[in-house]
Amino acid sequence: MSKLTNEPRSKGPDSKGLATRRVNRRTLLKGAAAAAVNFMGWAGYKFDPVFAAFTKATGIKMNFIEQPEQDTMLAQCKLALQTGGVDCVEPTLDRLPAWVSGGIIQPWDTSKLVLSNYIDGVPGAKAGDAGEVNGKRYFIPSVWGTEALLFNAKEAPLTYGTASLADLFDPKYEGKVTLRAHSSLAAMGRILDGQGKLPKPFLDSYKDEATMRQVWDVVLAEAIKHKSNVAQFWASENDAQGAFRTNGCVIGLCWDGTGLNMAPEGYGFVAPKEGAFAWSQGFFALANAKNLDQAHEWAKWISTAEGSAAWATVWGANPVGKGGIELLDAKVKTFYAAAYPGDALSKLWWWPAQDAWFLKLRGEYADKWKAA
Repeated sequence: MSKLTNEPRSKGPDSKGLATRRVNRRTLLKGAAAAAVNFMGWAGYKFDPVFAAFTKATGIKMNFIEQPEQDTMLAQCKLALQTGGVDCVEPTLDRLPAWVSGGIIQPWDTSKLVLSNYIDGVPGAKAGDAGEVNGKRYFIPSVWGTEALLFNAKEAPLTYGTASLADLFDPKYEGKVTLRAHSSLAAMGRILDGQGKLPKPFLDSYKDEATMRQVWDVVLAEAIKHKSNVAQFWASENDAQGAFRTNGCVIGLCWDGTGLNMAPEGYGFVAPKEGAFAWSQGFFALANAKNLDQAHEWAKWISTAEGSAAWATVWGANPVGKGGIELLDAKVKTFYAAAYPGDALSKLWWWPAQDAWFLKLRGEYADKWKAA
């Protein structure tokens, strides 16, 4: 060995540099722990236990800004580009094009995440998938779930294999149905598509404005014929639950989380034979995020088995992290087994990507549907 390699490391200049780097690292972590994440998410859920678990694990606090739905999130985050105050937001994957084209969000630094944590098949977690735009990752999965048929087990019993989206428009449920305006139009579109009654395939309506108008004009006209079925349109989790508890609804097209919450009160939840609408929800980082490192820590923690199970439990939905499903409560597992029996999971209908032009027109058709 050379004299240099035998020199005690504590006396060399490298040791001083190493010590400095360690001090800097400790300082950085201390600063990160002292900061917080300004997180905008959905109203109607009890997130506090999850936020507390994250803070205990990392020392980072969560400042929660609730919104009723993601159209409002989009509008508020546009304002936040000027005013600040939002680091991270949680829309669904299908909305990504609108957020990117609007310059509202920035790519995640995948070196600060652990993409191998995610289960196989969850949308938005693999290189080259819909979570990327021009090779940059803007979407990090947080939870996934469905929108399917919620029903009163005594007054509107449904069974998988025969339960259909068409049940929502059956005259026998006049004045007893709750729907989300835009997704119920999509349900009608899928029904008419299956019957060969559309000028073009329903999925083509997501590609350009002219095709959308051509297809959705037909869809809207048919939906209006069944407007008497609708007792209430819902826009949030609280709205949907209220439709059944206080407004006399016995059947609806609702989120799986609503189904899980209503199950103890005599309600069932099942995928229609056409396939349940499926959504993948996740985190976007605001273009002017002030606490970006902390936002990365939040997204990374939710990808762990513990974090993804906790987040999915709050939503009454499905975890995205490997090992998360094993940590769910037994009653949740039982609920999902009943909701998606047989080949139901293989028939999921994932919401297509929806750019800004589509969202604008979709809103116009939804408004006409509600006002009809």
